[in-house]
Amino acid sequence: MFRTTAPWTKGRSFLHVIKLVSPFVMVVVLQATIAGFSLEVMSSVRAYVAGEALWSRSQKNAVYFLNVFLHSGDASQFAQYQASLAVPIGDEFARWALESDPVDVEVARIGFLQGGNHPDDVPGLIWLFRYFNRVSFLHEAIGEWAATDPMLLELSVFGEVIRSELKNGPVPDGGRLQLLSSRLSELNTQFTVHANRFSTVLGEGSRAIKVTLTCVNIITAVMLILLLLWHTRRLVLQRQAFEDALQGEKERLVWQASHDWLTGLSNRRAFEAHLQSELDNTATDPLALILLDLDQFKSVNDSCGHLAGDRLLGQVSRLLQQDRRPHDVVARLGGDEFGLILPQCPLSNAVDIAEGLRRSLELFSFAWDDRCFAVTASIGVACIADGNITLEDAMRRADAACYRAKDKGRNRVQVDSARADVVVVAARPREAARA
Repeated sequence: MFRTTAPWTKGRSFLHVIKLVSPFVMVVVLQATIAGFSLEVMSSVRAYVAGEALWSRSQKNAVYFLNVFLHSGDASQFAQYQASLAVPIGDEFARWALESDPVDVEVARIGFLQGGNHPDDVPGLIWLFRYFNRVSFLHEAIGEWAATDPMLLELSVFGEVIRSELKNGPVPDGGRLQLLSSRLSELNTQFTVHANRFSTVLGEGSRAIKVTLTCVNIITAVMLILLLLWHTRRLVLQRQAFEDALQGEKERLVWQASHDWLTGLSNRRAFEAHLQSELDNTATDPLALILLDLDQFKSVNDSCGHLAGDRLLGQVSRLLQQDRRPHDVVARLGGDEFGLILPQCPLSNAVDIAEGLRRSLELFSFAWDDRCFAVTASIGVACIADGNITLEDAMRRADAACYRAKDKGRNRVQVDSARADVVVVAARPREAARA
């Protein structure tokens, strides 16, 4: 009798444990599934946001290089136009493949890769499009995307038309040249409108998804509390730690995307974003743009090595940040090139600031391994008061002024002007500067 009862009792105990644990296991599995699904959806949406940035940048580059080709006839500019245009065209082919019946996944994969998307992001792009293209926000974003197809076709045809017209040399008719250039500008504006709408819709959709998934996760957490109260604290701590780590990683990535790792200054991408924002407000306030190139950086690098060069860049970056206003922007644009954006700054003040920077660098000595190096800079200043100027034109003006400063002997401030070139502050002998 006891031999029969013991296994039966053990069986009932095992079933009882399964009965107690199974709801918790199901909730955990459900929550794990939701978390995985959440990460996949958010990762795929992020991939579309990143892809839109590549698409928009390549489209603008295509228009820019085609416009340069129109005015210069330089075949290399046309080649860059074609390379830039291939990115949005690749994305277009990918979308067509996913909209076809049956879906051609391989063609879509090749198209997304041509569009510059990371290979690891491509499966998520395809998955989100195939199974969620009817979701309101994604459907609307796809509509904005599809609306650019005729414009891409026109831009492609436009390039061939311009190339055929330039086969016999520059366009002699100034009116014709202006007409073609104006149409390129109109196309760029139309592209920008749809790209902005695409980004806005995706942003709203991602926020809605985050809210929905957060609510679902809260409900499952409540179920866990009701089923196993003693496990609540550990779950909450784990969840909070995960969210904190995710937020910390997001903040780190955002910082890295907008800052130079060596100097801690804004990088070129953030600098251009700030400049574009300020250019949108120049109708009411003047804007000063300063570009600065170090004159002796190569000699430090060549004679003492890259570690010394990095140290010099760090010290120069700290010098450039001294006495800056809270809303001024200082950035390292690459190599030994730095840039400053001075909002609400008239030309006279900008020149004084640029001369102060030049003089501070002139008085600064860089020491490395018992060697001292003189440090000077060639500085270009552009004052922007026209609200219609583009970011590229503003950068070009300041860069041209900086180049002229180098060309005229270095260690000086050169001001961009609508009149003839003017050197506002020339270099002084270093000994006099130190006196």
